[in-house]
Amino acid sequence: MKKVLLSMLLIGAATYANAQKGEVTKAKNSWALARLGSQTQPLDATLKTLNEGLKITDNAIVHEKSKLMPEAWSYRALFASRIAFVDSLNVPNALANGKIAEEAIAKAKELDTKGEEKENIQEAELTLSNAERNRAIFAYNKKDFKAALGFFNDITAKNPTDTSNFVNAGVTAKQIENYPEMVKNFKSAIGLGYKDSESLYSEIIGTTFEKLKDTVAGAALLEQAIAKYPENSYFVGMQTDLYIKQGNVAKSQELLAKLIAKDGKNASYQYAMGDTYYKQALDLQPKRNALDAKKKKEFDAITAKMIGFIDQAMPYYKKAYELDPKMTSALENLKIIYLFKDDKVNYEATKKLLDAAAKK
Repeated sequence: MKKVLLSMLLIGAATYANAQKGEVTKAKNSWALARLGSQTQPLDATLKTLNEGLKITDNAIVHEKSKLMPEAWSYRALFASRIAFVDSLNVPNALANGKIAEEAIAKAKELDTKGEEKENIQEAELTLSNAERNRAIFAYNKKDFKAALGFFNDITAKNPTDTSNFVNAGVTAKQIENYPEMVKNFKSAIGLGYKDSESLYSEIIGTTFEKLKDTVAGAALLEQAIAKYPENSYFVGMQTDLYIKQGNVAKSQELLAKLIAKDGKNASYQYAMGDTYYKQALDLQPKRNALDAKKKKEFDAITAKMIGFIDQAMPYYKKAYELDPKMTSALENLKIIYLFKDDKVNYEATKKLLDAAAKK
């Protein structure tokens, strides 16, 4: 009697194990159907199929015989990640399934010592990543920038080497005027070698000076940008402005003189050097305009100083235009200078050059 009973128990155990393995087989079959159906079925039907498949894995992962099978977890990850992807607009459901997928992926990796489920795991990871990106983009398109920023920040935390996600986070932060977040994310993208880091530098430098009012940090960023993009006239010009505002024109001219000595054919350097003189003349103009009309001596003295500065600026502007005929800003400044000096001949000649450039 004992032998019969023992035999019956063994058969029962084998049947039980096969049943649990059968749940994994059912999950595989269900996944095949779900993939096929997702190409032809409407969203509701697709979600129904996926949810049914996920429920099958609920059974597979709780029983002793199948809970240690890596495919039980890899298929669970596939179902949950796909639900998170196709149901991106239902944020609570997408987030809940995303969490299930993350846990299943981690468990599948732990159990898959032979690498037999590597492809499924990678597919689940990619689908989950796409789901997270979609969720962020949908929120952005709905102008829910606060939510979108949170989603993009979640993505960058999980994938800290993807520059595009940091750029997306920075652009989103700018929309809600969260400038520290914008700067942080753009700096991360720059640090990772983003292909258009020059534009990102322009954004964060301008923002740091104008919005955050942090001159020290802005100056440091300018140093970095100029070291990396020495021919960028915007960066060189901003640094020139900074030194002039600080009353340190000599420092600006010293820097530019070294750059010109190194590369005298760089139009941006020539233009910036002209600015160091021209802007000093402009700074004197309000003081001259404020003088009483009777104070002719003081008026003439300031005028003489202004002319002295613009006379020093002119050769650099001319050289800049000579080196780069597209640098019409040099011509614009020369035109104003000739008008100020009442030099009608050169004024008209310069105006003709500008008019011709405008027609091109």
